[in-house]
Amino acid sequence: MKLITKSLVIGMTLISLAACSHMNRTQKNTAVGAAIGGAAGYMIKGNTATTLGGAALGGLIGSQVGK
Repeated sequence: MKLITKSLVIGMTLISLAACSHMNRTQKNTAVGAAIGGAAGYMIKGNTATTLGGAALGGLIGSQVGK
């Protein structure tokens, strides 16, 4: 069951990244950071709090990349 969930998370992340074509660089970095952070947070503990925390931290770091 966890394999299916992980696969769905990764698949949805890839699909949502396809919507980044019209964004500027900072917005893309924020979206990618949030997606990677959320996936990492889920992989670490597998609960909502770590997923949201990872997404928030990843988005923050992503928005600061390249400044």
